[in-house]
Amino acid sequence: MQHLSEQEQIRRQKLEELQKLGIEPYPSELFDVNFYAQEILDNYHPELNNFQEVSLAGRLMSVRVKGKASFAELQDASGRIQLYINRDEICPGEDKEFYNTVFKKLLDLGDFIGVKGRVFVTMVGETSIHVTGLTVLSKSLRPLPVVKERVDEATGEKITYDAFTDPEARYRQRYVDLVVNPHVREAFIKRTQLVQAMRNYLNDKGYLEVETPILQPLYGGAAARPFKTHHNTLDMTLYLRIANELYLKRLIVGGFDGVYEFSKDFRNEGMSRFHNPEFTQMELYVAYKDYYWMMDLVEEMVERVALALHGKTEVQVGENLINFQRPWKRFTMAESIEHFTGFNIDGKSEDELRAAAKELKVGLDPSMGKAKIIDEIFGEHVEPKLIQPTFITDYPVEMSPLAKKHRSKPGLVERFEAICNGKEICNAFSELNDPIDQRQRFEDQLELGKRGDTEAMVLDEDFLRALEYGMPPTAGLGIGIDRLSMIMTNSNSIQDVLFFPQMKPEYSKSENAPKPESGE
Repeated sequence: MQHLSEQEQIRRQKLEELQKLGIEPYPSELFDVNFYAQEILDNYHPELNNFQEVSLAGRLMSVRVKGKASFAELQDASGRIQLYINRDEICPGEDKEFYNTVFKKLLDLGDFIGVKGRVFVTMVGETSIHVTGLTVLSKSLRPLPVVKERVDEATGEKITYDAFTDPEARYRQRYVDLVVNPHVREAFIKRTQLVQAMRNYLNDKGYLEVETPILQPLYGGAAARPFKTHHNTLDMTLYLRIANELYLKRLIVGGFDGVYEFSKDFRNEGMSRFHNPEFTQMELYVAYKDYYWMMDLVEEMVERVALALHGKTEVQVGENLINFQRPWKRFTMAESIEHFTGFNIDGKSEDELRAAAKELKVGLDPSMGKAKIIDEIFGEHVEPKLIQPTFITDYPVEMSPLAKKHRSKPGLVERFEAICNGKEICNAFSELNDPIDQRQRFEDQLELGKRGDTEAMVLDEDFLRALEYGMPPTAGLGIGIDRLSMIMTNSNSIQDVLFFPQMKPEYSKSENAPKPESGE
């Protein structure tokens, strides 16, 4: 049985009182909104006498009753505006019950109301709405966290307290976070603008936006552990995709020259400020191109995103001012490791790499092959130091089972990652289109899996069959939308750019908690 606080019980009583008065607390009829708060605040001019018939709707966020008249604040999707409510204006006849009882006693902060009226400026210069009609649109049964302020007697400064600032509460109850912390909306608006800027850029180039399966009989296209599920009718195991690469390449085989997808992907791995089990990336594949061409495209596209969001290429991220103006710095992976550690990885055996990692205090486990060891050294000693956008190119072949062997450097592949603010934001290849080489790479991955590498790729016979029909030379790219959004919105955690990040259950010890199922 639901336990109700005293406040929640009082609100339910008010709900019943409204119904007894014949007022429907959750009316079905539409309320016709013709203006938003910010639109009025930005454009009202007393000398023009504009906005004389306005209709707004939103939450009641504050009330100051002054006898026969009251001031209140209404918050809609654009912001807040002051209301002036006069008893005789909203109750023109003899019956004043709507003002005296409904407005003054039965409405609460957080309730949705609709108001009609005209705009004016108060004696103290605040643009306000002189309300001539008020409608109850939705009764709120839980009190919102109310931010309080007091004045410091020593300094005279306003001090905010009881604000809704606890990160866990904010992420669990994003709907409350968005109401009481309106600035939070800006990060999500910018995220949408970021995606739109990328989509516009790619569409202008003539590439086709497509959709590929999320439920896959084989997972592939990345090194990660999958989530596993079961299809009852087919009686088969399916996996939530860890990437959409192999399906998009099938479309290049099928004759499309340029395809891209904004995809939700899922990886059954650790969670952190930079990782969520489900995340968004944009993958792009373009025929007859190579990774050098793709580096130029990434620079241009991300520079354009920065300009679309900020009007300039410089973005403040924490203490760092990051400049996305082209061209970006470029290092090979070997050059970057040698630059930051003094150790040259070229031509080194697995044993030599293990010894170097130990000397560099990089933690390893026995399942790691050469590629993983190099990746761990890079992740520990190089990646965190790359703040300005930088391309790292030419990775060892073992690290990149889907990338084409380098045209002039034996043992390497044509791959790059873009690193910014100490984290990878994209990964790209000259795509491997030799089906015989690809089969051998998959078989090498199977051997790593036998050694205990839980992120090794599986062998996909249908993808190999597609390659055997012939795939043109192709450049491929994956950009992490969440990571790029963090940078572009100066957000410290991936949870700040996801509306609903994954969380541990609140009620883990409750008898109502769902029972865990077997399997992953």
